[in-house]
Amino acid sequence: MANHICPWWMGYLLANPLRKIIQNPTRILSPYIQSNMKVLDIGCGMGFFTIPMAKLVGDTGKVYGVDIQYKMLKGLKKRAYKAGVIHCLETIECDKNSLGLEALKSQINFVLLFAVVHEVPDPKRAIEEVLSVLTPNGCILFSEPSSHVSAKQFKVSVAIAQQSGLKVSEKLYIRNSHSVLLMN
Repeated sequence: MANHICPWWMGYLLANPLRKIIQNPTRILSPYIQSNMKVLDIGCGMGFFTIPMAKLVGDTGKVYGVDIQYKMLKGLKKRAYKAGVIHCLETIECDKNSLGLEALKSQINFVLLFAVVHEVPDPKRAIEEVLSVLTPNGCILFSEPSSHVSAKQFKVSVAIAQQSGLKVSEKLYIRNSHSVLLMN
């Protein structure tokens, strides 16, 4: 896997509302997220998926947005405030060695890994950290961009997840992506 981090200024492009034409966050996430859930967005950027996740969990749920870049998290908080969902959002600034999820052990119902695993230096460690926060029936929507990650590379990442104890529940169709739903 490559060790490349998306530049922070790309966060504005990735959060562009026009992107919803191709990848609609609510349509993609609503089958898996319900009110009152605790959900996690790894590599959240400026919140293209995080803010819709917050709307789906509602006032009684919680969304954790994790990113390695402070400027991405700052942009997310600003957008969440404008969207009226800042009250159910918590941000976590991770580093290259850890996602910083220790306090969330076995608490998370749903995790989004969207276009991020190919950017981490150790995908196995990252997937194991994510697995440690899942509830017994928790699930992970794992998706990588087909423009950056080949089908073969994606299969390798899915195999790493399976070796960690996750099961592929279903293959998903998300435009311009390789995607699966993983279950604990």
